[in-house]
Amino acid sequence: MKLNCVIIDDEPLAREGLASYVREVDFLHLTDTCENPLELITLLDRQPTDLIFLDIQMPKMNGIDFLKIVENPPMVIITTAYPSFALEGFQLNVLDYLLKPITFDRFFKSANKAKEYHRLLTRSASANPQKVEANDDYFFIKCGNKYEKIVFDDILFAEGLQNYVTIYTTKSKYVTLLNLKNLEENLPSQSFIRVHKSFMVSTNKIESIEGNEIFIQTHRIPISRNYRDQVMAKVLTDKLWKK
Repeated sequence: MKLNCVIIDDEPLAREGLASYVREVDFLHLTDTCENPLELITLLDRQPTDLIFLDIQMPKMNGIDFLKIVENPPMVIITTAYPSFALEGFQLNVLDYLLKPITFDRFFKSANKAKEYHRLLTRSASANPQKVEANDDYFFIKCGNKYEKIVFDDILFAEGLQNYVTIYTTKSKYVTLLNLKNLEENLPSQSFIRVHKSFMVSTNKIESIEGNEIFIQTHRIPISRNYRDQVMAKVLTDKLWKK
C-alpha cells in the first residue's frame, strides 16, 4: 500500500525537489502540492492523506501554527532551513524533522520511518480490533499488556488522537488502541457528549462552561463551533435556572 503524500512549501524549487524525491520512492504517492497551509486545510477535506511534508516559514500561516490548530492531522514530516523549531515541532508530535538542503538519503530514511509507523498502526488495528463492551456500569480496555476496568461514573472525558484514545478518569488516565467514534458509539448517550472532533466529555462532570471551553476539575476542553449548539442544548436544557 502506498502512502498518499502532500508537500507544503512556498518555494517552487523546494516543492519540485521534494516531489522528485517522492517519485523515486515506490511506497509514496504524491497526491498534491500546496504553497501554504490554508490550501492544505481545504485539501484534507477533499482527499485521504497519510503523510504531509510541511515547511515552517511561509506567508499567511507558518507550519507550526498550522499544527496547533488542525484537528487530528496525518503523519507530518517537517522540512525547513530553521533548526530552532525542532523542539516545538516534536512537542506537536511530528514524525521527523528534515533540515534543508535535504539529501535523498536523509529523505529516504524519514520516508521509511513513516512507512514503518503506518504499518505498525495498521497491523495493531487489525490484530487487536478494540470494541468497547458495556456491561452494566463498566467496560474493559487493553492498555499495553494489561486489561483495565473503566467505570462509567469515573470517566471525566476522552481525547482522541488518530487511532488512539486517552480516557481521563477520577483515578488515572488510560491510553488504548481505539478510535473516538467507536468509544462514542458505546458510551451511554444520556451521560456523554461529543464536544469537539477530538474530545467527548461526561456531562455530569462538567463544572462550568466559559466561551468555547468546558472546565472539568483542572482540565480545559475545547468546544468546536460545529458542536457548540448541540452541547449547550444538552447540558443546559432543564438545568439552567433563570430569574
